[in-house]
Parts: sequence; C-alpha cells; structure tokens
Amino acid sequence: MFTQDDYELIDFGAGRRLERFRGVYVDRPCPVAEGLERAVPTAWDRADLRYERAGSGRGEWRQRKRLPDDWMIRHGSIQLALQPTPLGQIGVFPEQAENWDWIEVQVRRAGRPLKVLNLFGYTGGATLAAAGAGAEVVHVDAAKPVVAWARRNAALSNLADAPIRWIVEDAAKFAERELRRGNHYDAVILDPPSYGHGPQGEAWKIERHLDDLLARCGVLTAGRTAFLLLTCHSPSVQPDGLRTSLARHFDGLPGGAVRVRPLSLRTADRRKLPSGLAASWPK
Repeated sequence: MFTQDDYELIDFGAGRRLERFRGVYVDRPCPVAEGLERAVPTAWDRADLRYERAGSGRGEWRQRKRLPDDWMIRHGSIQLALQPTPLGQIGVFPEQAENWDWIEVQVRRAGRPLKVLNLFGYTGGATLAAAGAGAEVVHVDAAKPVVAWARRNAALSNLADAPIRWIVEDAAKFAERELRRGNHYDAVILDPPSYGHGPQGEAWKIERHLDDLLARCGVLTAGRTAFLLLTCHSPSVQPDGLRTSLARHFDGLPGGAVRVRPLSLRTADRRKLPSGLAASWPK
C-alpha cells in the first residue's frame, strides 16, 4: 500500500471525495459517495485542485496553487508521475496498490520466468509491479498519450530497460491478433472500463464485450496459467458473474477457486469507500 505521506483519502460524501497525493489536496467527483454525509466538512477548504464535470462528459480543473514540477507518488520501488487530465483523473487509481503487491508476490512465487499480458494497462502500475519482480510484460492501452505516460513511469522507476513491450491498440483486437500469431502468456491482468473507445474508434461496453475478451485470454494462457487478475468498477458487473466467467474461460479454475473481493479505500478513521471489484486466481 501507499505510505500516508504519498496518499491519503481524507473524506468523502455528497458525491465527491477529497484525497491528498504527495502534499496536494484533490477534490473530485465520486458517484458512489452520492447521498453520503461528509465526516470532516472543514477539510474540503484545503483543496488545491477541484474538478467540475461539464455537460459534454469532460470537465474543468480549478487550481488554487501551482503544482510541483515533479508531482509524483511512490509505491515501493514504483514511482508514478501525476497530472490532472480533462476526464478528471490524475494518473493513478490508489485502490489498485494492494493488487500491485499481489502481482509481485505471484511473479516471485512462480519459480519460472513469466510472460504477462496487461490489457487496459493505463499508466503502468501493474506492469511495473510485474516487471520489477522479474516478468516479461506486454502492456496494452488504446490511448497513445497514456502509454507514453506509462513509459515515463517505467523510467522514473528504473525500469526503462525492463523487458516490457508497449502497445497502443484496442485490447480485444490485440488479443485476437495474438491468437492468430500463436502467441501464449502465463498470466493476464485486466482493468477494463465500463465503456470506452479504441484508437480507431472501436466501441467497448463491458456488459457486451468482456466475456468474449475473457474467452480469448483463456486460450492465450491455456495450460500454463500462473495467475490472473481482473478488476472492474462497473455497478452492472456482479461477483458471481465474474467468478462464473473466469471459471468458464480459464482451464482448471472451478468457481470456488476464483477469489472475488471488493476494492476499497479507507480514511484515517476507517470509513470505507467502495472502489470496485477484484477477481483473482490463485486465492
């Protein structure tokens, strides 16, 4: 997990959350906090960055002070550069930190070199966790600027020369091409959005497309799966559905063998903010 100096969830409620990223207080929307009461109302006055949504789906950041030129946070040996984006993100999903720890353990426990496929790789936290533990990684994301951001994070983490292939491509198309090429992987990591678009405008809806993608990933890892991790943040995806899909598409994984757990963030007073689901194997 992150140290308190690097990251802290300060408060949430009224459809927003207040976080501190390495000394910078960030106030942004949080749908799961709708209807909840804030516990520390006075803390919100500290916000250095506040994001307001616009009707187009994008929004605007209101900045109270100049951000550090080297604004970043650290998770173990991984360093992640931060910056506000037009969609209200800043380059890291803090609830993923425990998954990065889990990935590192799986790679080190394997006892053999692993080839890992990371789909929807974003700014590279999971990729760097796997590569730092000794895996060869193929990192796929549809957004060219985001892949460049992930490469910068690799350099910041002293992993610029690690065996990582950086791919700008639609995840489903890339998986299909890998099948045609006869390529195989030992592990798959997926963090699909609820909806989105590939570099050529390919539509993605998790309810419609996830099952097909899992089927392809199951073939790519058939007979050699060392681990798999699927995280999602869509309210329409339920634990039993995730467990059933993974057991159906990945050989040798009976439903009971797949662990599905809630992702969450906690405040200093232990209040829990739900942040999606993680399905993983082995338990």
